[in-house]
Amino acid sequence: MTDIRDDVAAGFEDLFGRPPTGIWSAPGRVNLIGEHTDYNEGFVLPFAINRRTVVALGLRDDATIRVASAFADQLSSIELTDLAPDRLDDWSAYPLGVAWALGQHGADLAAVPGVDIYIESTVPVGAGLSSSAAIESAVAIALDEVWQLGLDRPTLAKVGQLAENKVVGAPTGIMDQSAALLGRDDHAVFLDCRSLESQLVPLGFAEAGLELLIIDTGVSHSHATGGYAERRASCEKGAALMGVASLRELSVDDLPRARTTLDDETFRRVRHVVTENQRVLDTVAVLRSVGPLAIGDLLDASHASMRDDFEISVPELDLAVETAQGNGAIGARMTGGGFGGAAIALVPSAGVSRIQVAIDGAFAEHGFEQPTMFTVTASSGAARNR
Repeated sequence: MTDIRDDVAAGFEDLFGRPPTGIWSAPGRVNLIGEHTDYNEGFVLPFAINRRTVVALGLRDDATIRVASAFADQLSSIELTDLAPDRLDDWSAYPLGVAWALGQHGADLAAVPGVDIYIESTVPVGAGLSSSAAIESAVAIALDEVWQLGLDRPTLAKVGQLAENKVVGAPTGIMDQSAALLGRDDHAVFLDCRSLESQLVPLGFAEAGLELLIIDTGVSHSHATGGYAERRASCEKGAALMGVASLRELSVDDLPRARTTLDDETFRRVRHVVTENQRVLDTVAVLRSVGPLAIGDLLDASHASMRDDFEISVPELDLAVETAQGNGAIGARMTGGGFGGAAIALVPSAGVSRIQVAIDGAFAEHGFEQPTMFTVTASSGAARNR
């Protein structure tokens, strides 16, 4: 963290000609299990990771908000009172969308001071590790503090989700922002996406001699387009045909009726969500009672369900998962919204290198671009750092 904090402070001063008021950061997240359950008001089990987005912010004496970053050339500038979803685009829609969304949650954008924002990140973009929510959450806690709004963390998660849904145009749930804001070292965040109640669940990976390996396939995806929105629409269709407000209200016992009520594709979409909710509950119970060495079958079953029923995997993800499973992983699955991004593998610490070599070899054999692999640990949530 020290290097990137220094870098973002220097980048801010170089661009804006003065030191920042403060520096805040928020983590990316990996979802241990519970995919496409969040917008169905179900259960998820993500954790914040030790890759972070860092924001340097300085107050202005006018009503302008300007945002820039180390990963984009342009400087975006707009009056706070002119913020509106249809006026924001490109990457700056994430931080500017948060400012707009704070206005929707009570901030008087005609009365708060303008700000300059500069952003750097170590969260990989497009890998399914929620680089977007890391930006949103870091900006949200920074603006909440300097604008003296006093919003709690669950509300700031709603702010980030609103920005993502209405400004960016990605129909995502609230899991990513909740993980980024509520995470704690060596814990997962067990989130009920209907009530928004959360509990911290100890992971104990290191104590069990395990590492969580991220396998970033390099296949890019975008939640604002295509398949993600189609899957959400299928879930809404399935819930309506089953006579429930959301798929959260269905259990595994309802699947026989669903099979006779729904067309095959919609049934498979529904079956994934219903069984994935149960897998989240089972994973939490196993972590609490037995420990992480016993959750592998649940991770494997989750991937099979996403591959076959929800159809959001790609050949690179399947290969990563199968190779990890065949070379000693406790369990493995794709993570994130799908159609690319990353897989995760829960791996004995002594076997990390062997699995990495096996995956590199398998990708080369299939003519795929080499994946990027690294281990992550469960980290703390968004915070002010200076």
